[in-house]
Amino acid sequence: MTTLAEGPPSQTRWNAGWHHEAIRQPSPNFGPRPSGAAVDLIVVHSISLPPGSYGSGSVQKLFANTLDWDAHPYFQSIRGLQVSAHFFIERDGTLWQFVDCDERAWHAGQSSYRGRSQCNDDSIGVELEGLEGQMFEPVQYEVLARLCADIQERYPVTHVAGHEHIAPGRKQDPGPGFDWTRLQRLLAWPLTQFPAETRGTPDPHR
Repeated sequence: MTTLAEGPPSQTRWNAGWHHEAIRQPSPNFGPRPSGAAVDLIVVHSISLPPGSYGSGSVQKLFANTLDWDAHPYFQSIRGLQVSAHFFIERDGTLWQFVDCDERAWHAGQSSYRGRSQCNDDSIGVELEGLEGQMFEPVQYEVLARLCADIQERYPVTHVAGHEHIAPGRKQDPGPGFDWTRLQRLLAWPLTQFPAETRGTPDPHR
């Protein structure tokens, strides 16, 4: 299990845009970022396939374009979908990477945030295995926080938001079950880097 345990400084965790501690499974669903794009946004998503089913490997297959569309009735509703994210964190904290962070993954869709549209152009997408509205595991927050810190060491990240914040009305993940205050406390980043509606009160004892 890859959990981003305490280890060497984050500068040594990267091989170009690939994180050393992630299981690498390259996706064909990516493209170049626009010239001059500043990667300053991390987008948090949630996903499970079929919804509410964990550990099936179906998410990895979806991002790799190898999902058997006939393996479950739900898959008929997404047949032919070509999407990806840079990272995926399973319920047990295992970290996967599908797209080089220097490249543009297909995770945000039609979106707008911090005065800019097309968030795929300048963001890194992190999927958490889960169902919108339900809770996430403590280890997922720990891995997500360590990953965000590592990403910020390599890219000029100044914003973290959910898919629901960059595509309001169209997307609802990670949803009300995601504890933004917990992530904020783990990261100890300025609250201005998070969507206004998620800003909790930092714990002075942490």
